[in-house]
Amino acid sequence: MTTPAPFGRVLTAMVTPFTADGELDLDAVAALAIDLVDLGNDGLVVNGTTGESATTSDAEKDSVVRTVLDAVGDRAYVVAGTGTSDTRHTIELGAAAAKAGAHGVLVVTPYYNKPPQAGLLAHFTAVADAADLPVMLYDIPGRTGVAIETQTLLRLADHRQIVAVKDAKGDLFATQQVLAATDLAYYSGDDLLNLPLLALGAVGVVSVTGHLVADRLAAMITAYESGEVALARDINAGLTPVTAAIMTRTQGVIAVKAALDEQRRSEGGFLRAPLVRMDAEGVARLRIDLAAGGVPGFAA
Repeated sequence: MTTPAPFGRVLTAMVTPFTADGELDLDAVAALAIDLVDLGNDGLVVNGTTGESATTSDAEKDSVVRTVLDAVGDRAYVVAGTGTSDTRHTIELGAAAAKAGAHGVLVVTPYYNKPPQAGLLAHFTAVADAADLPVMLYDIPGRTGVAIETQTLLRLADHRQIVAVKDAKGDLFATQQVLAATDLAYYSGDDLLNLPLLALGAVGVVSVTGHLVADRLAAMITAYESGEVALARDINAGLTPVTAAIMTRTQGVIAVKAALDEQRRSEGGFLRAPLVRMDAEGVARLRIDLAAGGVPGFAA
């Protein structure tokens, strides 16, 4: 590896536990954070889209960051999701994350308003200018409606605070171009492409399946970096049913919360509207897939 991993190698984009009546469950937040680090994560992303950031208040976001830092901040990087469709609001959330003690911020491309590339450049530059923490950009056009184009990324790479990209663009050549021309640390933000992105030079993953298989993701990264490519491929192949279950059957947060509930690691699987809990048929399918993927707690 020639590019440092500024936030660790295996990060899970952590779900946010709620109670049955939809309130934030901070005891469960702390317990899950500890569980995830014990499983093999050396970083956690909180208040990201997998953390249902669209439906949590600023005060709740701050509580989650502080709770996770108290629980595991001495054992893992804690990166706070602060991206919104409003540049000023994004800056405010970044300042709050820094005050709480987060190790970095994840800033997603503004969604729905679909700014042009000049707008993206201005947005990310303003956020980075104001940031007291290192910034990871989050490029996920399938959710936001607009990609961060290669030339924009090349310009943003010159900013001292912008150090990494969570890549969920699905354009491997575009990724290759940026990696070849910059020192940005790339993290796979798409569990379907973890191994291909490692092959291009990604330093790690920001994963959803990491809730269940962070230890195996860590083993895959170690194998690949050690030149044991065949072993990395075997590990990746074994993870295919898990990736399918969490990333392709339904919305990822719904699937992860159902799986954690089945494992009794975060009971209830409660979500905030408009997300809804997985139905019985979906849970039955989930059990089959996760058993095939060798996930503990699911009988083969």
